[in-house]
Amino acid sequence: MDYYSGLYDSLEKVKASRTRRKAQQIPKLTPEEKQSLLEEYHPDYRVAGFREIRLGQNKGEMAPRELVELLEAPSRLKGIPLDLAHPHHRVDVLVIGGGGGGSASALMARNEGANVLMATKLRHGDSNTIMAEGGIGAATRPDDSPAIHYVDTIRGGRFANVPELVRALVTDAPRVVAWLERLGVLFDRVEDGNILTHTPAGHSRPRSHSCRDMTGLEIMRVLQDEMRNAQIPVLEFSPVVELLTDPNGACAGAVLLNLDTRRHVIVHAKKTILATGGIGRLHIQGFPTTNHYGATADGLVVAYRAGARLLYVDSIQYHPTGVVWPEQMLGLLISEHLRAKGAQLVDREGGRFINELETRDAISSAIIRACTAQERGVPTPGGRQGIWLDTPLIELLHGRGTIERQFTGIHHRFRKFGIDVTQMPILIYPAQHYQNGGVAIDAWSATTIPNLYAVGEVAGGVHGRNRLGSNSLVDILVFGRRAGHRAAETLRPEWPGPARLDHLQAYHAVLDRLGLDHQIASPLLLPDYGPADRAEAVR
Repeated sequence: MDYYSGLYDSLEKVKASRTRRKAQQIPKLTPEEKQSLLEEYHPDYRVAGFREIRLGQNKGEMAPRELVELLEAPSRLKGIPLDLAHPHHRVDVLVIGGGGGGSASALMARNEGANVLMATKLRHGDSNTIMAEGGIGAATRPDDSPAIHYVDTIRGGRFANVPELVRALVTDAPRVVAWLERLGVLFDRVEDGNILTHTPAGHSRPRSHSCRDMTGLEIMRVLQDEMRNAQIPVLEFSPVVELLTDPNGACAGAVLLNLDTRRHVIVHAKKTILATGGIGRLHIQGFPTTNHYGATADGLVVAYRAGARLLYVDSIQYHPTGVVWPEQMLGLLISEHLRAKGAQLVDREGGRFINELETRDAISSAIIRACTAQERGVPTPGGRQGIWLDTPLIELLHGRGTIERQFTGIHHRFRKFGIDVTQMPILIYPAQHYQNGGVAIDAWSATTIPNLYAVGEVAGGVHGRNRLGSNSLVDILVFGRRAGHRAAETLRPEWPGPARLDHLQAYHAVLDRLGLDHQIASPLLLPDYGPADRAEAVR
């Protein structure tokens, strides 16, 4: 089937409206308008999508049904005998997760002289980090400052951010960019040699530093090289199944599962750093996701069972521009750098309906409204609804070749399907993108469990209830570096007490008292795309 079959009438209207739209200004929403839009159309406000957590530190609070199902499930280790007294590895610092946050943690801890081991579910680098397109945010320009970055981030997070975490984020951000530059990250440059910056949605200054539309991939390339140079061992295909604790409740390492041999691996560690990523492959409320294959909330589950407190897990971010057609690309992230460069969101009649530089929560809500209540959506050949992202406008505004030069990855991926995004717009719809909440941490990534740290998307509080674009890559690196430094700095010669799973027994006892009907075990580890496909997108 031709990509645009049945859509030519709408495409002609989009094309005819470009000249008029080029100069059209759409005002930003007032705070009252934005709040009303969110309450009526954002998925976080759909009561049916949430359930009360019935045990643990967050008992009585609401969370997505898909997550609660895992929190209230028995462990994969229930009934399995393990020899915890004879570990396969004994290390100073165990880093769980092989993305950017975990790699930064491991490098910093190793630089401080710690004996470090990394364990990761898939391959080293397989993570949401390599899928981050737009850039990394930091106040490096003369007309910018960490204070302005702080205000933008707090405002974007609906004033729910933990202030000390935002302060750490924006203060360390310029240092992180300088660190990456020294390591060899190939940032985009302007003619005078300075790093090119652009303005992501919700920011008031150009502070996103990009590597075309493959920023996360380029950062991960460099961090992987640094890990190899530092000779830090990595256990691939070895996801965490449970954390170990000592008699005082402090973290004492973890139990991993070797996906090749199906055998459990016991690791004793003085310090453990969780960098397991997000929740996207649970497909919250049925939305497609931009997340990588391993994003199944494992870190949240094991930390919660060990006694950690979670923060804002009822808050999920939906990226406004996920691909909705062709269906082979369903959920694929389309960077908001395109919108910063001038691509506009238009309905089937070629009309704009939202300022493209509003925050992600507002734009997603406006798209959902346009496709549902306002009936302005574009019906796809697959039976879904979408909105046009008018990419050809970029070529009109900035000249031919701009898209292929600055958005090489997106241009290449669509060409595989015979689609030239310099000539044709992209059909998009919101996709589940980011877990705003997570394990509660302090400014040095320490959780409420002694000797356990959390970094990146598994942690909560940095972004409040809505993350600004370009703040994720800087988040994982700021707090990854901080966690690695603090973990190594606070090492003691003596080992924690005996590593046990006593907390697991207590957790199962509560599950039994509640009389819950266990249909699954958790953590999930890998998504289930069987006949009862949980990835069916909201239409």
